[in-house]
Amino acid sequence: MTDVVENVQEIEQVPVNLTAGDMLRNARTTGRRKREISTIAKQLCIREEFLEALENGNYKVIPEMVYILGFARNYAMELGLNPDEIVEKIKQEMGVDANCAKSVDDEDVSACAMPSIKEESWAKVTFSKIYQFVYQNWIWFLGAFVAIAIVVFGIVMLTKTDDATEPMQEVNVETVVEQVSNEPEYKQAVRERFGINNRATAQIILQANQKTGEAGTWVEIKDARGRTELSRVLMPGDVYYVPVKGKYKATFGNAGGIDIWVNKQLVPQIGDAYTKKSGVDLVPEKLLPSKTEK
Repeated sequence: MTDVVENVQEIEQVPVNLTAGDMLRNARTTGRRKREISTIAKQLCIREEFLEALENGNYKVIPEMVYILGFARNYAMELGLNPDEIVEKIKQEMGVDANCAKSVDDEDVSACAMPSIKEESWAKVTFSKIYQFVYQNWIWFLGAFVAIAIVVFGIVMLTKTDDATEPMQEVNVETVVEQVSNEPEYKQAVRERFGINNRATAQIILQANQKTGEAGTWVEIKDARGRTELSRVLMPGDVYYVPVKGKYKATFGNAGGIDIWVNKQLVPQIGDAYTKKSGVDLVPEKLLPSKTEK
């Protein structure tokens, strides 16, 4: 009996080299917070079959390397895993050299993985999840804000004794009108909105179109110091409001899968479908065609 116990203990101490898929599946199905793939798919706006493919290591189901790594990174962050560790494991499983980006043409999307992001602390990961939750449920926050504004407006009107409160009422109305009037006439219905904080002032607005089907378009935006402002897959209909302050450059995994609006004007397509486009200056005067081109 003692020998059996010792054998069991030895077996339990043998380290198990888990694959990236095993780590994702275990994080989703074990512990106190068990979750269904369908629920996570809706939250991340990623198809269920792609998440299943990541867990099963069946990467051929996902069309491009950039989408495999982008989906894996977002999935890992949602499950509370280290996204860089998951991405590196997938690279190893697919036989991708971690230093390949230094030895191949930057325009070859399938040759290298998505640009790496500096390792984030757990505090930053938690903040990112909260931030993502607010973005995904912005309509509820907007509804709560409007309800509070109506209540405050009613109290002000009931207690009004002079005309001193009228300027405050006008400012609230103008702010709402400005946010609505800033929107262009999109080519398709808006699915999700990102960068809501910039909605009222944004001169440049990005929208993923349907030219890529349901796969979406990977977009990365960095500021002049190289800090990442946005790095995610935008599904068809998704909108991102570019900050008006600062200089930003964008990289698109599929140049033909993105529409760019500058001051409500749709600019010419920045590249062909299914081709990567890097170093795109998100500056109005550089995106709009010159008078000679017109």
